This record gives sequence, C-alpha cells and structure tokens, in this order.
Amino acid sequence: MAEQLGLNLPARTALGRDDFMVAPSNAVAVAMIDRWAAWAPPKLVLTGPAGSGKTHLTHVWASDAGAQIIAARDLTDTSVLSLADAPLAVEDVDEIATNPDAQTALFHLHNALQSAGQPLLMTGKLAPALWQLTLPDLQSRVDAAGHAVLDAPDDRLLAAVTAKLFADRQLNPRPDVIPYLVTHMERSFDAARDIVARLDATSLARKKAVTRALAAELLDKAAESEG
Repeated sequence: MAEQLGLNLPARTALGRDDFMVAPSNAVAVAMIDRWAAWAPPKLVLTGPAGSGKTHLTHVWASDAGAQIIAARDLTDTSVLSLADAPLAVEDVDEIATNPDAQTALFHLHNALQSAGQPLLMTGKLAPALWQLTLPDLQSRVDAAGHAVLDAPDDRLLAAVTAKLFADRQLNPRPDVIPYLVTHMERSFDAARDIVARLDATSLARKKAVTRALAAELLDKAAESEG
C-alpha cells in the first residue's frame, strides 16, 4: 500500500497539557507552572529560546488558572482595568525594552494584579536581568518574580517534539526521518518547526512521501543558503 501523503491542510497546533512533553530540560519549569497556586509572591517569569515551548506552557497555565493571555507589545493604559481582575499571562516582555508606553502599562497592570491578589506570568527569551527595561520600577518588580527556565532540548525531547510537529500536519514520515533530523538539524524547536514545514510543502508539491533523502536534501539546501 502506498504511504499516505500530506494533505494541503493548515497545521493544527495542540496546546493542551497532555500535548506538552516533559523532559529533564523542562521538568523544573513544568513543576513550577503546575504549582502556580503556591507562587509567593504570585508572579513568575518563564524564559527560554524561541520555540522552546514558552507559548505552549503559557497556554497550559492559562487553562489551569483561568488566565487571559496578551502580548506585552499590545498593552496600553486603557487595557489595565480590563485585565487586572483575573490571572494574566503577558508574553514576550523582553520585546518592549524600547516601548516606554507598554512598559508603563505593564507596571500599572502588575501593581493592580498584586493588589487584587491575582497571579501574573511573564515570558521572555533571556533571563529577566537581561531584558534591559528602561522603566526601573518595572524592572525591579520583574526581578522580584520567581524564574523558571526552559533549557535547550535533549535528543529525546527534540525527537518527540518533531514527531508532534509532523502529527500536527497529518504527515507520516518514514521511520528513519526523525532520527536523521535530530542528529543533523540545528538543535532548537524553531529549527524543527521550520524543517517540518518545508518537508510538508515539498512533499506536497512533488506528491512524494517524506523520506530521509528528502530531509537530507532540504537540510543541505538550508546549509548552502546560510553559507
């Protein structure tokens, strides 16, 4: 029987708790998220490189805590009151280092949440001390939060996430594809997401299955374009 080929359907990103793979590189962060009700003070900073699982884990926490999620760059003074009456996750706080208005809004929002006894989760790529926020009062409040780190994935976790990315796209790669990718691609979730997307598009365009040979071809092309 011919191997089933990928369909021209959008990828379905699964963000539930059961879809999050726990491994040594993220186990401490997951445990801290799971114990959110015991945060003292009730705020946490979650950091890790792009594609490390911050968004996924943020959605896991939001579902458990009944929290809203907003990008830091979208914060405004007028949004403070509407966001301060429930648990809140603010993503990519490090990206507002040059946005004084968003920093001021987050400062007032932080204080309002603390006064209301509502928990706050903030995310960024680097450690909060490196966010270079220009509002000192906000930086000091961020520094006072607990800190959970998502480390770079090991082989087992990278393989599991790559398999999930294929499943999200309803793709069935040959059995030797994922082991090959794990040992040859850049060791990041972003790299896994990129190569799976390119394998999906190329296999669909050529009407061929996802094979190790195709994976090697696309990785070689990517290396040549970066060289």
